[in-house]
Amino acid sequence: QVQLVESGGALVQAGGSLTLSCAASRSLLTINSMGWCRQAPGKERELVGFITSRGSTNYVDSGEDRFTVSRDNAKNTVYLQMNSLKPEDTAVYYCAAIFSTESYWGQGTQVTVSS
Repeated sequence: QVQLVESGGALVQAGGSLTLSCAASRSLLTINSMGWCRQAPGKERELVGFITSRGSTNYVDSGEDRFTVSRDNAKNTVYLQMNSLKPEDTAVYYCAAIFSTESYWGQGTQVTVSS
């Protein structure tokens, strides 16, 4: 098992930047991948991007050019850097620890982008 705590959500203006953090209760090196997902009101949860235990990153189309996932193994923390934010980025952002047969989620952090 692993506990995840996200932080950093805020109200920002369109065009601004924000960095979210996700602190894990165990070493990131013992977790296959760490991902960021988001869920907007009335929509399904969608993957934004993830980073593997080896440091490889992958993004879905909605965040590929503006979002960056990184990690600090010493702090057991994963980050989501978001630039050029748009109102449609408004959502609750969740961190996930992904294993081969199961995943664990944090409680989420709210990001609101005003136009």
